[in-house]
Amino acid sequence: MHPILFRIPLPHMPLKLWWALVAVAVIALIYTALSLKKGDKSTALVTAIVLAAAGAGSYFARGIQFEAANLPIYSYGVMLGLSLVVGWYLSLSLAERDGLPKETMANCYVITAVAAIAGARLLYIVTNLDEFKTFSDVFALRRGGLVAYGGFLGGFVGSWLFLRQHKIRLMPWADVAVPSLASGLFITRIGCYLFGCDFGKRLPDSAPGFLKTLGTFPHWSSGTLDGGDGSPAFVRHLELFRGTNTGSEILAANHSLPVHPTQIYESLVGICLLGILLLQRRNLKFRGQIFFTFVYGYGVLRFLLEIIRDDVERGEYGPMMGEHVLIPAVLLLLAVGFAFGMALGIKNPTVRLGARIAAFVPAVVAYVMLAPASFGQSINIQLSTSQWIAFVTAMLVSYFYAKFWNDARINPKLAMDLGDGATEGVAAEAAKAKADEAEDEDEADEEDEADAGDATAKPAT
Repeated sequence: MHPILFRIPLPHMPLKLWWALVAVAVIALIYTALSLKKGDKSTALVTAIVLAAAGAGSYFARGIQFEAANLPIYSYGVMLGLSLVVGWYLSLSLAERDGLPKETMANCYVITAVAAIAGARLLYIVTNLDEFKTFSDVFALRRGGLVAYGGFLGGFVGSWLFLRQHKIRLMPWADVAVPSLASGLFITRIGCYLFGCDFGKRLPDSAPGFLKTLGTFPHWSSGTLDGGDGSPAFVRHLELFRGTNTGSEILAANHSLPVHPTQIYESLVGICLLGILLLQRRNLKFRGQIFFTFVYGYGVLRFLLEIIRDDVERGEYGPMMGEHVLIPAVLLLLAVGFAFGMALGIKNPTVRLGARIAAFVPAVVAYVMLAPASFGQSINIQLSTSQWIAFVTAMLVSYFYAKFWNDARINPKLAMDLGDGATEGVAAEAAKAKADEAEDEDEADEEDEADAGDATAKPAT
C-alpha cells in the first residue's frame, strides 16, 4: 500500500496556512468582481461563498504553520481530487443532455461538492471526536477521515439550497449528479485501499490466495505518517492480539492478518452502480428515477458491506439485538421496499416477478448463516451509523419511487418537467450564445472591411 504517493521539497522556513487561504480569497474576489461586471449573479454567488469561506478560514488558521523538509501528497487526497474532476465532466455532460442550464449546473456542482466534503467530514468528526485534538485536525483531509454517507447528505442539502433560488427542481439535478457519486465511489475507495483504512474482518483460512494478498496491509516504516507507524489494519490487529502468539506472528511478518479488502469491494460497487444508472437513463419515466435507484442500490450494498467491516471508526447506535434477528429483519424490510417500489422499473413482467421473489433470498440466507446453535450462543450487535443511514434512505426512496411512478402514469409530462428556472436558464444561455455569435460576426465583417480598405489604398507595383 502507498499512503503517500510522493513528497514535494519545501524551503527551510515555516509555511503558514493563512497565506494559501488569502491567495484563494483574492482569486475568488477577482472572479466575483468579473462575474458581477458580466451580470452573472449565479457565478458571483458561488465565488462570494468561496471568498467568505477562505477569508474566515485565514483568520481562524492564522496561527497554524507547517515546517518540514517536504510536503507529503497523500494517495487519498489525490483520489478525492480526481473523483471531483471526473464528476465535474460527467455531471455537466449529462445535465446538458437533459436540457438543464449548463452554467447554473456548473455552479451547483461546486456548491454540491463543497457541501458534500463538509458533510462527509462532519459525520466523521461526530463519530470520532477523540481523534480531533486541535482545530487544525479538522482540515487534515489528505489523510482521509470522510464518511461517504455524510457527503451524500451534505451534497443533497447544498444542492437543494442552491437550486431553490433558481427555481429548478431538485430531482432533475439529482439524476445527473448521482452517476458522479458512483464514479466517485469507484475512485475514492481506491484511495482508501492505498491508505489502508475502511478495512474488513479477517478472512477465513479457506479464502483464495489472491484475496488474502489483496487483504494484507503492511507495517509502514517509522515516520511515514504522524498518526502511527502502521496501516490501520496492522495497528488494529496489534491492539487485539498484543501479548499473544498471534501478535508475535504479526510483528514478525511485518503486516496485518489477511482481511476482507472492503475498499475494493465498494470500489466495484461504484463502477457497477455507474453502469446501471447510465443504462437506466434510456428508459426514464420520471425525474428522480436515477437518483432513487442509486440511493436504494447503494443503501442495500453498503448495509451488506458494513457487516464485514472491522474498522473502529464507524460508530454504532441503536438497540442491541442478536445478529441472527437484526440483520435478517432489516434485509426483509429492504426486500419489501424493493418489491413494492424499485421493482416497478423492470419492464418485463416475468423478470419483475422473479426479481421480487429473489429480493427476499438474502434475508433467508442471512438468518440461516447467522442462526446460533443455541440461544446462549447468540451474538448481540448494534447497527453502525452508515447501516442506519443506508436502511432509512433505502426505505424512503422505495416509497417515493412507487409514488413518483404512479404520478408519472397519471401525468407523464409533469413527471419529466425540469422546472421554470431550468427553461429560463437554457433560453438565457441560448440567447447569450446567439448574441456572442452575432458579435463575432460583426467583428469579422469589420476586419474584412478594414482589409479591403488596406488593399485599395495600397499602390500597385
